[in-house]
Amino acid sequence: MNGLPNINIKALVFGAAIAAGFILFGYQINDWLYPFASIGLLYAGYGQENITLGTLMGAVASTPIIILFLDGYFGQPSGFFITETGIIAIALTIIIVGAVVGFVGAWAKRSREKAKVEFEKQQKIGKNKKKKKKAEVSKTNEKTTFVDKVFKK
Repeated sequence: MNGLPNINIKALVFGAAIAAGFILFGYQINDWLYPFASIGLLYAGYGQENITLGTLMGAVASTPIIILFLDGYFGQPSGFFITETGIIAIALTIIIVGAVVGFVGAWAKRSREKAKVEFEKQQKIGKNKKKKKKAEVSKTNEKTTFVDKVFKK
């Protein structure tokens, strides 16, 4: 088990479900919802621990989109795309786009983690410094009789 990569299954499953869900909503409601399927692929890549795994999981999470394409949820293909070569070309294009979007998600996670480390370093710089004390008002040795009488020192 030590040789296996640590895949975040939850991010993969939810990412694929979100991608497929937006395709189905786009088919049922309106076509402008199709591009939002990339949110699921971003999440599938963002949930992984490194960029390579994020890229692979983005490609794997795009497989429900291929299945929905084959079922006709993107409309009826015509021309070159009716042939076997055209269908394979579209399937490979969907996988490549899924891998690229997964890569972007994993890259965003890495960049965010680096930014968090830098922010924590900036916060630690100011913690150990000695703070300047406020200037204390020097007490005068003058004795005023009026003040002494009022406050009865």
